[in-house]
Amino acid sequence: MTSQSQGIQQLLQAEKRAKDKLEEAKKRKGKRLKQAKEEAIAEIDHYRLQREKEFRNKQTNVMGSQGNLSAKIEEQTTETVRNLTSSYHKNMESMMKKLLSTICDINPEVHPNFRHA
Repeated sequence: MTSQSQGIQQLLQAEKRAKDKLEEAKKRKGKRLKQAKEEAIAEIDHYRLQREKEFRNKQTNVMGSQGNLSAKIEEQTTETVRNLTSSYHKNMESMMKKLLSTICDINPEVHPNFRHA
């Protein structure tokens, strides 16, 4: 009977060791899953930061070129206004003389279709 009770005792101890090993394996699995999740989150954050940086660079390039284009257009507009103002001041006197001579210098003539009765 002692041999049977020793066999049962050994079986119970073996079952307890197996249960402990199973618990330990579950803990390691849980720990590994947690670690894998943290690594994945870190990798996703790194990728997101990298893509946002690329996006900001592209956005800066596009907006920068638009800013340069805007400055160029502003400069051209200023130059055109300056040229027109200069031309106005240069030609104003002669145009006023022509306009006044056309209005004030009247040469009375008989219209070619006029028939003297």
